[in-house]
Amino acid sequence: MTGQELRQMIIDKWGYSYDVQLRRAQGKIFLQIMWKYLEQASFPLNEAEYQEHLDNIANYLRALGSSTQVEAFIMQTKERPRLGKAVSIPLDLGDRTTEWML
Repeated sequence: MTGQELRQMIIDKWGYSYDVQLRRAQGKIFLQIMWKYLEQASFPLNEAEYQEHLDNIANYLRALGSSTQVEAFIMQTKERPRLGKAVSIPLDLGDRTTEWML
């Protein structure tokens, strides 16, 4: 998955270029689809910075082996990002969880 593919998947699902973040909580790693999006006047990144950020996130997802999980979750979920509530996608890393938690 590339950053552009991730962006297109998000736009196809929710209609906006939402921000994404990797978060660690409760001993797990989550990809969070945040409620802020590029098309908002108050969004802190410009187009190039946003795309670079997505490229970095996509690289992490590939390294974690989680691209397919993320794609499947986005396609199946009924949740949508809304103010103060991100869509959290738990990443199942199997036996490799501990190597990414340090």
